[in-house]
Amino acid sequence: MEVQIISKEILKPSSSTPQHLRTYKLSVLDQLAPPLYIPIILFYSPASENLCKNSDHLKKSFSRTLTHFYPFAGRIKDDFSVDCNDDGAEFIESRVAGDISMVLEQADINQQQQLLPCSPYGKSSKLSTDQVTLAVQVNYFNCGGVAISICIWHAVADASTLATFVNCWAAISRDPNNVIDEVVFDCTTLFPPQDLSSFSLHSFVKEDVSSEIVMKRFLFDGSKLAALRDEVGNGPSLDRPSRFIAVSTLILTAMMTVTRENEAMQINAATIAVDLRRRLKPPAVPKQSIGNISQVTIASWPESESKELSYNGLAGKLHESIGMMNDDYIRKFHAGGGYFNLLKRAGEEARKGSNLTVFGFSSWCNFPFYETDFGWGKPLWLSPALKLNKVAIFLDTKDGEGIEAWIGLSKEDMVKFEQDSGILTYASFSASI
Repeated sequence: MEVQIISKEILKPSSSTPQHLRTYKLSVLDQLAPPLYIPIILFYSPASENLCKNSDHLKKSFSRTLTHFYPFAGRIKDDFSVDCNDDGAEFIESRVAGDISMVLEQADINQQQQLLPCSPYGKSSKLSTDQVTLAVQVNYFNCGGVAISICIWHAVADASTLATFVNCWAAISRDPNNVIDEVVFDCTTLFPPQDLSSFSLHSFVKEDVSSEIVMKRFLFDGSKLAALRDEVGNGPSLDRPSRFIAVSTLILTAMMTVTRENEAMQINAATIAVDLRRRLKPPAVPKQSIGNISQVTIASWPESESKELSYNGLAGKLHESIGMMNDDYIRKFHAGGGYFNLLKRAGEEARKGSNLTVFGFSSWCNFPFYETDFGWGKPLWLSPALKLNKVAIFLDTKDGEGIEAWIGLSKEDMVKFEQDSGILTYASFSASI
């Protein structure tokens, strides 16, 4: 597959950002976001006759959308704020010599990353003042079809924000008069910012390390998911696990098995990204609010206990970890700087060569990516196009019944993971899209 850039420009909001909105404050959740761009690629059908004629229309609707999402057209000023100076976001167009069906069938993450407007991985823990916060690339396939790829710097967006942005852009593209609800809110009272002068999350992702990681797609269809939920729920710890808990339990068990190093000393932990928008009572921030309104919760246990943990027991630990994230806990935890201190201690342990092995889980399920219609129909498929070690990213299948899990491991560990009996029973490795 050959990708040729045919245009590259900076697009600004269609209306200037008022002076009193020129500073967007970063909360501690924004500050502690991993130093990377969150990518998504939406693939659309070759059957749409006028796809290649939509260039100017997409640009105009993109500029109108930036008026509502004005921090995305700004630049990171420092650890505490974004300068909403309307410097603009990057808009790239490309021609792809290849068949979109081949890209969909192969589901190759390295191939997909060629369609992104930039590398997702930050070269340092901060963006420089001349780097864009948002970049978009519209890829036109010579044989028909289009892939729209978006990268947003994590400090201003989580996966929910990404879904909100692409759907608002699509709505404005369909009808410029569509009313967009307010999306920018100051969350620093709820999640007070912290001094990060002695703290960095850059070790979380490194571009040179990502080349050694294999990220593969595993599909759990509706019927297999139902059977898995029955098996995981068979025990005293958790009666009826959610789709997310059931699949996470299966994947986590297999990950621990293939990455096991020192059985006597190892401590395993699972971090789960939790969207806080619906957990604060009454809702302190609207569902569509931008930024990082999510944080990780951590479940941990010694390796000696891992051997005794059944699917049901492990599911119970994950469920308990997520369940404690209620309104009272969240407010008290952040009022005292607890979340920052927790991650700071974890970072210090990692630098000391701790025997803690961390597995990360992030669910993008129930986010309306498959509703993103720019006027030519909904996506055929979507991909997160991101490689992270010992991490699983979940998305809905297009029918909404199953889960598509993108799992990152070292090449050696991935070979063993694919042969795990539970994975072989419940997951499939390819499917027509």
